[in-house]
Amino acid sequence: MAVPKKKTSKARRDQRRSHHALQGPKLVTCPTCGSPSRPHRVCAECGTYNGRNVVAVEATE
Repeated sequence: MAVPKKKTSKARRDQRRSHHALQGPKLVTCPTCGSPSRPHRVCAECGTYNGRNVVAVEATE
């Protein structure tokens, strides 16, 4: 069995875990309506994707 020769220091351990933090979703602005949406997905506000209307969205009042 492989056993470490030396104890891993707290600094080295924490440097390795520096990339483990959670990140929020990346957002882009919709070119049609200007609302924030996820990239490469249909806009939930106006229903457009790649300059075309692909989903009919009901107007909320």
